[in-house]
Amino acid sequence: MRILLQFPEGLKKNALSRAQELEKEGHEVFLSSSSCYGACDLPMEEAVALKIDKLIHYGHAQFIQKELPFKVEYNEVPIAIDVQKLQSALSPLEGYKTIVLATTVQHIPQLEEMKSFLEKNGKEILIGKGKLAQYPGQVLGCDGEAAVSVSLGADAILYVGDGKFHPTGIKSSLPIFSLNPYSGECVQINDEIEKIKKRRQGTFLRALSCTNFAILLSTKPGQFAPNSAKEAKKKLEGAGLTAQILISNEFNPLSIANFPQFECYINTACPRLAEDTEMFAKPILNASDLGEFLELRKDSRRR
Repeated sequence: MRILLQFPEGLKKNALSRAQELEKEGHEVFLSSSSCYGACDLPMEEAVALKIDKLIHYGHAQFIQKELPFKVEYNEVPIAIDVQKLQSALSPLEGYKTIVLATTVQHIPQLEEMKSFLEKNGKEILIGKGKLAQYPGQVLGCDGEAAVSVSLGADAILYVGDGKFHPTGIKSSLPIFSLNPYSGECVQINDEIEKIKKRRQGTFLRALSCTNFAILLSTKPGQFAPNSAKEAKKKLEGAGLTAQILISNEFNPLSIANFPQFECYINTACPRLAEDTEMFAKPILNASDLGEFLELRKDSRRR
């Protein structure tokens, strides 16, 4: 069997040994060196060029539902943690009784164990389900609904995992705590989330003076949204603005900068891309925010 292996950056250190294991089983193996931003991001160009039989994608849960010209196997790479590390969350959570618990796919196998630990320490635990995530309690960078869907009546949200990419995507007014299961550090991150919100508001204001818009359409199989791109173009042109669709697998700030006439970008790809407005040196709005933006623009022109 001809197999292509894909690893996210943090797991590429395991690529050679896994490739050698599969070769010993008699398979022809290739490694994708492309960047990998999530379960939505499969190396389609490499897979088609090689005419592979199977792609094995490591580090994420099942995401792509549509049929592809090759088999896709998601290998979630669970990582065991010491659940006793949750002890360090008890002090920050003092005074909060009902807690929404969320984590990444790597720690989903121990979610019930985490829940039991917190319940034994006097907490009532709620676990929700996201719109795109495969499992209850699992959050993605683009889907924090597991932490929000059951938040009514909760006192706080506890995210278990390293890094801030996933928890800062949770949209809730509740106190949100992030526990690193390796270091045991537990911190409240509402201030960081508020900074992201303020940057978004600033982006809206910067975009009000723009008249030429580029709509970003990604070819990544889990992000490809041509209908959203065409609808955004229609809305912008209906408001008397200029709009064109830019299509690419990956949007590089330097490459896009070579289209100097575009003053603002409308993003139909990963919604977290809109947080990189400083990197692109121009405002980026998500397509889901376009209606709100156009209403704001209309109001500002009435004044």
